[in-house]
Amino acid sequence: MNQPPASADSRISDSDALLIAIVAGEDSGDQLGADLIAALRRRYPQARFAGIGGKRMQAQGFQSWYDMAELSLFGLAEVLGHLPRLLRLRRELLERLIAARPAVVIGIDAPDFNLGLERRLREAGLRTVHYVSPSVWAWREKRAEKIGRSADRVLCLFPMEPPIYDRHGVDARFVGHPLADRFPMVGDRHGAREALNLAQERPVLAVLPGSRGSEIERLGSIFLDAAARVAAAVPGLQVVIPSANARMHERLRTLLNQPGLRWPEPPRLLDGQAHEAMLAADVVLLASGTATLEAMLAKRPMVVGYRVSPLSYRIARLLRMLKTDIYSLPNVLARASGLGDPLPVSERMQDDCTAAHLANDTLALLDDSERRGAIVATFEQLHRALQVDLTGHAGDAAAAAVAELIERNIAHG
Repeated sequence: MNQPPASADSRISDSDALLIAIVAGEDSGDQLGADLIAALRRRYPQARFAGIGGKRMQAQGFQSWYDMAELSLFGLAEVLGHLPRLLRLRRELLERLIAARPAVVIGIDAPDFNLGLERRLREAGLRTVHYVSPSVWAWREKRAEKIGRSADRVLCLFPMEPPIYDRHGVDARFVGHPLADRFPMVGDRHGAREALNLAQERPVLAVLPGSRGSEIERLGSIFLDAAARVAAAVPGLQVVIPSANARMHERLRTLLNQPGLRWPEPPRLLDGQAHEAMLAADVVLLASGTATLEAMLAKRPMVVGYRVSPLSYRIARLLRMLKTDIYSLPNVLARASGLGDPLPVSERMQDDCTAAHLANDTLALLDDSERRGAIVATFEQLHRALQVDLTGHAGDAAAAAVAELIERNIAHG
């Protein structure tokens, strides 16, 4: 585990002298921020932490100047509707941070809000860090230069990201992915099936068609149709469907009762419990996104599908915004690590994302135990690649990268 520099406490004797500002915009950022605060406090026990954060950060002694929910917006229409308020909040926060002169300002994710804030703070002479790189490997690599104008250092969750920034002269550090610290190398399938009251000897398919309403609307019927086809072809198959929240639970329940779906055995609709469903499964059928990383860390073979609106897809292609021909994070990581021959995850995107294709790919995986074993072995290697080392944690590595900037700032007065 990374240790604090020996000189840290001797250089900072006045507890009020060190203020570390953090701006987190949503629940995942709140968790990252809480881990980072805990690791930084081990280096600087008397440091003060303030800015914008949620309940987890506040439990670590963080002072949130504004409600984090004000930044937790999704979708262009929602952001546009709140734009005047967001701009006013950012202006007020900017003025408050410049007046406070923290040792460093760390923006966690929320790039639309944080990168503009960080750029202005940097222009005002403050040290800035952006924690969680936008997907420069997929969308407009040249954005790395713009991010570099905002942040003195970028903290990356994926090992293939720092080389991209390096090509554009931007200081970026791989600090490990926090999810890699939370998943064991070997998942407890037996325990997960027991927790979900599933038969141990029968095959299990976990189905995760997305966590947002728009995803359920686009993908829900397709994924459930695919799962019903698989269930009809695999005797004794147990299908489990986690729902992200109560609203998604009711929407999925409605879709399960739509005409035309024939289930040999009714699927289990779960309240949450996505991790347990993945661990219990032989194969996971899921929408592209962070859930694919979680399934990879659970070491479960998967089939991935996704669709965006036809207009959005055409615009992205027309403007050449998309810089990759693969989409799921396990495949991106496998290719970057030299483990992508063949790619471990079957992907069905846009017009190719049909119930027939998803069902056929899922059946092929269920029927091929040798292929599933090879995928699990690849996922184990990728899991290790997401850890900055085998003894430390992502929060400690991130704290070390931030502390370097703090110490540099102190050394230069």
